[in-house]
Amino acid sequence: MMALFIWGRLRYDLVALLALLATIAAGIVPPEKAFSGFSDDIVIIVASALLVSAAVGRSGVIERVVRKLGPYLTDTYRQVAALVGSVTVMSGFVKNIGALAMLMPIAFQVARRTGTSPSSLLMPMSFGALLGGIVTLIGTSPNIIVSRVREQILGEPFHMFDFAPVGAILAALGFVFLIFGWRLLPADRKGIVSMDVAFKLEGYTTEVSVPKDSPAADITVKALEDLGEGDVEVIALLRGPKRRFDPGGNTIIRPDDILILRGEPSALERIVALEKLTLIRDEENKERDTPSDDVGIMEAVITPDSQLIGYSAGQLKLADRHGLNLLAVSRTGRRIANRLRTVKLRAGDVVVLQGSLSAMPETLGELHLLPLAERDLRIGRKGSLVPIGVLAVAMGLVAFSVVPVAVAFFGAAVILLVARSLSLREAYDVIEWPILVMLGALIPVSDALRTTGSTDLIAAWLSETASSLPAYGALLLLMAAAMAVTPFLNNAATVLIMAPIAASFAAGLGYNPDPFLMAVAIGAACDFLTPIGHQCNTLVMGPGGYRFGDYWRLGLPLSILVLLAGTPLILYFWPI
Repeated sequence: MMALFIWGRLRYDLVALLALLATIAAGIVPPEKAFSGFSDDIVIIVASALLVSAAVGRSGVIERVVRKLGPYLTDTYRQVAALVGSVTVMSGFVKNIGALAMLMPIAFQVARRTGTSPSSLLMPMSFGALLGGIVTLIGTSPNIIVSRVREQILGEPFHMFDFAPVGAILAALGFVFLIFGWRLLPADRKGIVSMDVAFKLEGYTTEVSVPKDSPAADITVKALEDLGEGDVEVIALLRGPKRRFDPGGNTIIRPDDILILRGEPSALERIVALEKLTLIRDEENKERDTPSDDVGIMEAVITPDSQLIGYSAGQLKLADRHGLNLLAVSRTGRRIANRLRTVKLRAGDVVVLQGSLSAMPETLGELHLLPLAERDLRIGRKGSLVPIGVLAVAMGLVAFSVVPVAVAFFGAAVILLVARSLSLREAYDVIEWPILVMLGALIPVSDALRTTGSTDLIAAWLSETASSLPAYGALLLLMAAAMAVTPFLNNAATVLIMAPIAASFAAGLGYNPDPFLMAVAIGAACDFLTPIGHQCNTLVMGPGGYRFGDYWRLGLPLSILVLLAGTPLILYFWPI
């Protein structure tokens, strides 16, 4: 199994399944326990944490907070400090991969506005997410797994903030290093072009109303356009029977005004969500516009033989006849300043349509519309404080030991689904199924290492090596071993294998197992050397334009810092 992991030609979840099959065939894992890993609390916690993280990210709250710092982020040092600090703190409370995914779009906005290379920001953010994850039980998978191993050995797991004394200090030291260490990265890296960037359209035109509780009410047109960072333009303002084209920047926006906006999809999405604007939908479909997990958004091009050409959405009664809402239109070479329902459509127009995802392909075919490559469009979604509140309650319940971690985060995930902070379709998309499959398959294999005496054998070899070393050296050796193995495996796989070995290793030397379990958790969580040991590093590789060898430039000195500072910190807070 280890050889296949390192070889890398087979994906890690398939390797885990093969390992489980081999142990069953060899009689090492009894058939009745073969699939017990899939019902383990670890699988529930990881899946629920990913879902909660996605809901928090899509709430718009984090983006609103970070955007307020925008005027102060004038140089790379400040940008790295703000972004790395944010992702480090967030990673202690939502899963680190989720925290990084939330803030990456903001990093790209900052980089685009200031001319900073994204490669100077993304890898430090990834490393900050890894450091932040070691502060709490639920920040990273290694902590959850190590807690489970401790429960098996000592009868009690680690609690929510048992990792905080060591983790918080290491995260603070790493944060200071990364503020200045980003200069170790090559400055000429260019990220891959995403579909959203490669597929550039003339600005979309969409139509919104301003509710009474919108932050956009009673501000100027220029202030609203500034919030769009130059990517959104107010091309018309309708107030009752009055219509103003190209309203002046000092024009005050009032509640119930209708605005016709033009901009890129991501910029329109931010403005609509953060300012709580309401998209104008077809009047005929208002009573049918009920929440549904099947409702989604698609982009399509109007082909030359489409029956929509020459007619408006109002004339065609798209909502009544076809169940489609027209949300936005993009037309090359021309600005659209009319109400969307009155715009006569042309061949080549790109339209954003909302409707039933299951029925939409057939409907688009009937109307001779060509679907575009799938993009993550969420225009029309409003920001919400519900995910933040639910997460805070879950954290409080865990912190005061009211309910176990698995129950708290499972409950939070279910409540967020009921509250429609995420649809069921989105929930299934954000869960990393390969990771869950790997965890479920490797848990029985990991238990087999312990029950067959394999961990005792490996621990005896390590004990012989460490017998002449002081306690500091033995702990440093185990943390370094976990840190060295993780780049070639998934960090969760490393802990599943190394944690039982660490416990046997400590018993062989007559030491308390807690500091050694902590050392494994920190060593496995702090993979700064390659892009393959942790999903955070993999996530930034393409967008940052990094090469395999770029990681050690920044990661090697940070790894040495964690080893040299982490060992005495563990010994201080967890006496050996």
